[in-house]
Amino acid sequence: MEDERGPLLVKSNDNESGIYMSNDGAELRSFRSYLRWVYVDQSNACKSSISWSIFIFLAFVVPIGSHFLLDCSDTCDSDHTRPYHVPVQISLSVFATLSFLTLTGWDRRYGFRKFLFLDKVGDESLKIQRAYAVQMKRTNILILRWGLPCFIAEFAYKIWWYASGGTRIPYYGNVYISSIILCTLELCSWIYRTSIFFLVCVLFRLICYLQLFRLDDFAQVFQRESEVGFILIEHLRIRRNLRIISHRFRAFILASLILVTASQLIFLLMATRPNADLDILRGGELALVAITLVSGLYILLRSATKITHKAQASTSLAAKWHICATVNSFDNIEGETPRVPTPSAQDIAAHISWGSSDDDVGDEEDELDNTKMMPIYTQTISFHKRQALVTYMENNKAGITVFGFMLDRTWLHSIFAIQLALCLWLLNKTVGV
Repeated sequence: MEDERGPLLVKSNDNESGIYMSNDGAELRSFRSYLRWVYVDQSNACKSSISWSIFIFLAFVVPIGSHFLLDCSDTCDSDHTRPYHVPVQISLSVFATLSFLTLTGWDRRYGFRKFLFLDKVGDESLKIQRAYAVQMKRTNILILRWGLPCFIAEFAYKIWWYASGGTRIPYYGNVYISSIILCTLELCSWIYRTSIFFLVCVLFRLICYLQLFRLDDFAQVFQRESEVGFILIEHLRIRRNLRIISHRFRAFILASLILVTASQLIFLLMATRPNADLDILRGGELALVAITLVSGLYILLRSATKITHKAQASTSLAAKWHICATVNSFDNIEGETPRVPTPSAQDIAAHISWGSSDDDVGDEEDELDNTKMMPIYTQTISFHKRQALVTYMENNKAGITVFGFMLDRTWLHSIFAIQLALCLWLLNKTVGV
């Protein structure tokens, strides 16, 4: 039974620290309402049946019905025949099914608070609590930021398709009422399926950000006199959390990568076949779905590689801390005069952040790499303890893994090489060289 603490994020008396979150605070209620809106509520059998009914209706019944009820290949012109409607709907339904099953499995197994580590955030520092509250506030905004442009484009396309098609599009009863109802159902189905996919991707990003905040806080232990045992315990705790996240998301990440790759190759094959008649009106939905799926995969891979890079950077930080302490210990040896001037530990600590803020280092500069180190207290930490800690961290790298494979930049380069090879092979088979 998890320890349920009192307030999740306690309010501070500081005027600048107005960001806080209680057990039933506004941030948590807003997030729960969004979850309830996406896949309803599965807290009991009745609500669970409603959830599954809405999912089956919007993910399968509406797409299948729209394909057969709105088939106008004999009456419509070439711009309204929707030749790519089937792969578009299959792709969205497959990803919606994957996301829905993943969400319901997490909800049933872990529960909302435990899954998002809300039951553990109270053990963290106030700085981490505030930062996590800010990220929870931004979650809904992030989903809208990624999904709203795609929805606006889909909305404009559907309005054009129904308005310009007129009576050539099959209708039932009154042409206007039929078009409004069918258009609304299609748009609801589209936004439901894309939202539920983006939700899982953003949840992964949110949980990764909590670990990023912990890693930033972990870097501060090298700025003060800390026991090696305390540093080791903190690193073990971070590694354990990253293993938990990897275990929960590994199936979804791998399935998303495989399905996105397969869908993009199928889309490319359809667009480059010899008799393909492709323009913005006929293939617009195909491009829109491709952008949506790749965007979700981008959120997953970027979050995973970012936290893996940050976690592995702590090993480099420990090595710098070790060398500063070692140099300082030799500086304290009395009676020994170095033959050539050598920098002291204080000089190394002062210049541990190479370069100035004006250097062209890009957006990928690591904050841990620029941690300011204070003079090292070598009297309390022996060389062997420091060396053992650095050796341990070098041989026990933390990060997000997928069935044993570390999601770092090298892994991303391999994915890009495989994707490029498949794309070039497919182009060679269809277009030719």
